[in-house]
Amino acid sequence: MNIIDFERHNEEVNKIWEAYHNGNPVRIPMIIGMNPRMVILDEKYRGGVTFEKYYNNPQVMLETQLKFRKFEACDVVYDHIMGIPDQGWQLYPDFQNDVECGWLGAEVKYSDNAVPFTIPFLRDDSKKDMLFKKGIPALFSGLLVKALDYYNYFTEKKNEGFTYEGKPINSIWFPGMGTDGPMTVACMLRGTTEFCIDLYEDTEYALELLDYVTEAAIFRTKGLRKYFGQPEKAPAFWFADDSIQLLSCGDYEKFILPFHKKLINELSDGTQKNSIHLCGDASRHFKKIQDELNVYSFDTGFPINFKITLSQLSPETQMNGGVHVNTLLGASPEEIKKAVKNICGDVKPLSKKFVLREANNLSPKTPLENICAMYEAVKEFGRFE
Repeated sequence: MNIIDFERHNEEVNKIWEAYHNGNPVRIPMIIGMNPRMVILDEKYRGGVTFEKYYNNPQVMLETQLKFRKFEACDVVYDHIMGIPDQGWQLYPDFQNDVECGWLGAEVKYSDNAVPFTIPFLRDDSKKDMLFKKGIPALFSGLLVKALDYYNYFTEKKNEGFTYEGKPINSIWFPGMGTDGPMTVACMLRGTTEFCIDLYEDTEYALELLDYVTEAAIFRTKGLRKYFGQPEKAPAFWFADDSIQLLSCGDYEKFILPFHKKLINELSDGTQKNSIHLCGDASRHFKKIQDELNVYSFDTGFPINFKITLSQLSPETQMNGGVHVNTLLGASPEEIKKAVKNICGDVKPLSKKFVLREANNLSPKTPLENICAMYEAVKEFGRFE
């Protein structure tokens, strides 16, 4: 691995993003999505930390997050400011994708070689309506109680003047002011197979569960915004709903779109355009989502056909997407270079608002040279004439 000239790199990055945001990009920018699992699930970095320890000890979470932040800032090359941050570090209570279901009452399970996950607890038909009987939980209950405790712990450390690599804690943000999506959460609570069968064989129940999940997300988001001094409605709303990839266009419009509209109407004031993250290939729904939900930013997961998808959307659409995480994990730098070249060739004639990224969420143990190969390739093939 070459030694990185942070100053030179950061100067270039600033120019790349300035040109991109001014609507006249020099080349396609590149980002990388990853989180502390990069160090927890890689024995080279973990230092004995497991996700069970990470979830259950705020000091372990703090130290592990900072180790990850340093790793990202100093070792992972993409279009971001590199080096120990002058302003200090950002922290958050990190319970991965378990926050929403953990707040609703799901139990968190731990694995030796994967992220924690929640167990569907509505699988038994005799219990499937238990949430309706309980009602929406209190704002700070379930996993959000622990999240608030950890937020307060991090705040105390910040106020005490805690430093890491000579830099203080600069900011702390709180999870839960969004949603994994009505259908996705319903699948996580009921079980994916069970909920998909419900949609067709017990539609009344499925719609009631979708409504419950949606109302709970609205209650939680508004409550947290108010608690942290923010307006209940934001200029725009960012959300996800990966499980809609399982539905036909007609069934998405029939079953799920009304709940997406409710989220948007309740949580945004409509003054800015909305954003969505969708893993898998849900690209057949993008045009409907754009037209009906004022979504002009799509964060994609599984590689999709960008040529077809972008041709169906507004030229103002911003889209993130790129090389499959398995390719980045196991392919050669030459194969990665070829994949980037193909993506850039599809995208450049259609969009100047595309951002290259891994698809989706970098795998632990991905060779750093493969990320560098992706970055060097977008520098070569992503340039606009």
